[in-house]
Amino acid sequence: MRILFDARFTRTDHHDGISRYGASLIAALAATDDVVMLVSDPRQLALLPEVPHVLINSPLSPAELFVAARINRLEPDVVVCPMQTMGSWGRRYPLVLTLHDLIYYQNPTPPSFLPLPVRALWRLYHLAYWPQRLLLDRADVVATISATTAELMRRYRLTRRPVLLVGNAPQPTQRRRDPDALRSASLLYMGSFMPYKNVETIIRAMDALPGHTLHLLSRISPERRAELEALPTAPGRVVFHGGVTDAEYEDLLADSTALVTLSRAEGYGLPLIEAMASGTPVIASDIPIFREVGGTAALFVDPDDPTALADAVRSLDEPGRWAEASRAGSERAATYSWAESAEQLREACRRAAQDYARRRTSRPLRVPSGPSGRNRP
Repeated sequence: MRILFDARFTRTDHHDGISRYGASLIAALAATDDVVMLVSDPRQLALLPEVPHVLINSPLSPAELFVAARINRLEPDVVVCPMQTMGSWGRRYPLVLTLHDLIYYQNPTPPSFLPLPVRALWRLYHLAYWPQRLLLDRADVVATISATTAELMRRYRLTRRPVLLVGNAPQPTQRRRDPDALRSASLLYMGSFMPYKNVETIIRAMDALPGHTLHLLSRISPERRAELEALPTAPGRVVFHGGVTDAEYEDLLADSTALVTLSRAEGYGLPLIEAMASGTPVIASDIPIFREVGGTAALFVDPDDPTALADAVRSLDEPGRWAEASRAGSERAATYSWAESAEQLREACRRAAQDYARRRTSRPLRVPSGPSGRNRP
């Protein structure tokens, strides 16, 4: 199957969640299928697998309205986009669009890396569900990364198209922690610092955890850092890393007591799976998506209760409890793989091709009319 994969949402400096999701799916698909990537910036290739590519317009460009005309000439068997915003007017190919989550309907602050005009449109777009329905119904199949999001899509009737699961997965790693080895008192947080991520509650819990240090790993704006630094806590108990490499992330995971996240909403929660894959226990807010991802392996707490987080951290000091959580997390993470996600995407592509062909053959033929407007005999 000749799959054209829209890789234009790949970052040029470091992966975010969607960027890594797309790059990982491309690599897994390319092992068995004829995959061609669409890119909009040659710098994206540094973060993508060595797969043939075509350079076209940015997905944020006005030219996106007419991108299907360019793609038609490439004659793909199917086109896959890891987002839902791909231009599709005039397309002559099956199309799979992806909706990761519905976070921005409840938390309308757009990603800061988007240009100001796009951020304004982003806010308007998420004021109602009907724009989302218009986009998703332009596809043949809609993919999503979790059963939690699929259920929300059904609840809000976001599309008439089939919704299929194409899951996320941790990156392959050979590093597995020894559940009986020594560990530091470090706690890790990996993720953005948007308000719904609820990092403030994690910081407030540190007052009840003497001897522990919280490491905030992701990049952060100076303004947001100043807000978090203004929260009362003991000096030196919170460390801002301002971004870490993959290798540094693995080193920190291999040494810490737990990864913690108290997000009030989430599309998936990839850091949970990454931590569990390394054998690091996870303490997470008790929300449906984290229950889906973490199963019975994670420790779940009330996201608005700093004391509950502190109690969960201290529980890992009970004899055998940390080793038990480490083993359970490793077993849970082993149920996810990019090979399985790629097979899910192949099924979505096959379904898209079938439904596209069916709709084309079921269109009624137009009977030409004569000069008077009456049908010719």
